[in-house]
Amino acid sequence: MEKVSSSEILRYFSNLPVLEHYQEATEKVGLWNSEEIVFSKTFPNRNLRLLELGCGTGRISFGLWKKGYTTLTATDFSKPMIQRARRLNNKFKTEIIFKKEDATDLNFGDESFEGAIFGFNGLMQIPGRKNRIQALQEIQRVLVPGSYFVFTSHDRMMPKWKKFWTVERKKWRKGQQNSELLEFGDRFEETPRGKLFIHVPDVEDVRSDLVKAGFSVERDIVKSKISKETNLVNQYSDDCRFWIARKK
Repeated sequence: MEKVSSSEILRYFSNLPVLEHYQEATEKVGLWNSEEIVFSKTFPNRNLRLLELGCGTGRISFGLWKKGYTTLTATDFSKPMIQRARRLNNKFKTEIIFKKEDATDLNFGDESFEGAIFGFNGLMQIPGRKNRIQALQEIQRVLVPGSYFVFTSHDRMMPKWKKFWTVERKKWRKGQQNSELLEFGDRFEETPRGKLFIHVPDVEDVRSDLVKAGFSVERDIVKSKISKETNLVNQYSDDCRFWIARKK
């Protein structure tokens, strides 16, 4: 059995049910309350050149546009996601730039942006820690010094998942883990739309990777402690940790 790869991840995010799920979230959900609070505090200047990675069909970028952010570039690894986002861009009559991009190898010059966002745990859907670090280094490269980078991740130590990861650790120690997985913290979630891969990190690993990539960690906080979300938001997402990092 082959290890999980970026091509497998891409197949998942190109499936019609997944595309429709993301578009539904874009059209019905919009920004989470917690996202709106974090983004407005981190990026108070609505004229900043902002980059969104892993944008899907544009849920976050369209939400930011509605809040008055005027210079937005949104990227995703999946061409079908970007195609849908562009159609919505025409429908909503916004001026967001949507581009297909690989977060580990961005086609932007150094210091092109004044802020970056990687929402909905997208960074952790890149398989392989070295690849996630490479993405962090690319994001750091395209940011102006002093700029902020906001992203979310699940948290291995959340009480809800403590038992699951205790069992998983025993499997890895015995070599009995799912042979498709690359590293401890990787998992597959069976969803109505297919098998979703995600890496659930340890908090200290995230801190270490950010520092290695040239960021300082300004703050991290669990979503549920920022704001109460609507029932609709909770249907589309569970709890996660917001990270606010800054390019040194």
